[in-house]
Amino acid sequence: MNKATIRQILLITDGCSNAGEDPVAMAGLAKEEGFSVNVIGIMDEGDEDERGMTEVEQIAKAGGGMSDVVYAKHLSHTVQMVTRKAMTQTIYGVVNREIQQILGANRQVEDLEPEKREELMEVVDELGETANLDILILVDTSASMKNKIPRVQEALLDLSLSLRSRSGENHFCLYSFPGKREEVERLLSWTPEMDSLKGAFKKLSSSGVTPTGPAIMEAIRVHSKRMKRGFTGDETAYFEESGM
Repeated sequence: MNKATIRQILLITDGCSNAGEDPVAMAGLAKEEGFSVNVIGIMDEGDEDERGMTEVEQIAKAGGGMSDVVYAKHLSHTVQMVTRKAMTQTIYGVVNREIQQILGANRQVEDLEPEKREELMEVVDELGETANLDILILVDTSASMKNKIPRVQEALLDLSLSLRSRSGENHFCLYSFPGKREEVERLLSWTPEMDSLKGAFKKLSSSGVTPTGPAIMEAIRVHSKRMKRGFTGDETAYFEESGM
């Protein structure tokens, strides 16, 4: 039986895309392909940018994910919280779709009897610990993010550590945008550990260009390629084969 797999794109940025495709449209495409896009807007105190923060919210909404805006010093906690909540949201959505197939298009978890609803929420919690998790991380390395990168590195290492207690397999992949020669650059291939992250961030160079749309498009391509090669199972397979 294939295990359920949750596939996320985690975008860390201060917003204000200014090159390439529309990031909101690309996030919508990612959702259509089965990848939720979660966005964390990172800022320093005093540099709040309404346009950038609005873009953060719009990308996450189009990508069927979650968003949060946070000061750099609180980034680590926020990355962990958003990742966990997004996992639950994804599983909850799959459960609701299964219920609708069985009971009708207008039925959802909230419509079930309290005892049945409680049982299903226990399933959601269990899957949050046992499902495989693929997270492709996109880090904005434009000039305005230069001083925030150490916090990003710290937050991602903490995320990796916090997820080790799960029984499901965790795999991470890390890309930065812009890259040295391309709009998007791979810093870390798919791996269950992010211990080599410090070395990866040493390669970064800052630029005034922020190609968020192309970065999301590359994330879709990388996730899709991984799926086609059979590294992970279909997220609905668990529910179908377990009789839910």
